[in-house]
Amino acid sequence: MPDPDLIRTWLFGPGADAAAHEAMLASGADALILDLEDFTPPQRREAARRSLPTLLPRWTQGGCTTVVRINALESDGPLDLAAAMPARPDVIAYPMAQSAEQMHALDLTIGHWERALGMAVGITGILPVCETALGVADVRRLAAGSRRIRAALLGTEDLAADLCAERREDGVELDYARRRFVLECRAAGIEPIDAPYTFGAVEGAVAEAAFARRLGYRCKSLVLPGHADALNAVFTPDEAQIGRAKAMVRAFEAARARGEDRAFLDGLWVEVPTVRNALRLIERADRLATRR
Repeated sequence: MPDPDLIRTWLFGPGADAAAHEAMLASGADALILDLEDFTPPQRREAARRSLPTLLPRWTQGGCTTVVRINALESDGPLDLAAAMPARPDVIAYPMAQSAEQMHALDLTIGHWERALGMAVGITGILPVCETALGVADVRRLAAGSRRIRAALLGTEDLAADLCAERREDGVELDYARRRFVLECRAAGIEPIDAPYTFGAVEGAVAEAAFARRLGYRCKSLVLPGHADALNAVFTPDEAQIGRAKAMVRAFEAARARGEDRAFLDGLWVEVPTVRNALRLIERADRLATRR
């Protein structure tokens, strides 16, 4: 899959709904997650599995990163993998992820399928979906379970239930988890994916995404195709952001040329960490533009 920081939106969708699959492809989301777990009732999972060989290649041709969320390995997960792996998904997502042992077992099982199918071993990524208190608290340890893990996704509804929290549109009940998750993921060297906004208003989704971006997130999951374009815009540096970042770099370089340790620009002291962040934004904007 492409670098995780270039995937701005990760859209979940049902496994056995052809109309939903078309809407997902047309949404503009960067990554499409066919969910064989909660989004697909058990009686419809076999039909969903049968759709994979034609559906995933279409999504790939449409320029999307393809993801299949399987069930737990101790339930329908093996059946899901048997159907998903021949369709060559970029990533396998795992629900209720909360231990390195789970990730290691999934790594071994995926590796078995890669060898059996003549695929390069290690080419398929693993995306832990952290939707329990333990999964969020132990994401660093969890990430050590497989080198295939380059990102992790924060859950909402299951996490709120596990916390005994009241779910509301302002998301206050998940504020601490959102802050902790980005910290733990960065410490683990993986990309944090912000939790989906599961309410209808696009304005609320944009506001939540802008807050997440301020915390350090560069992408967000979602469940409504109609939110994708607006969320892509939130996580794409715009001309104003790029211009300000470049101004910071110029001011700092000029200050250093004068023998000064930092620069003062528009009320902000521009120091080495500030410039490092500005350069990261400029470089990411360039890579996003090249990818598009």
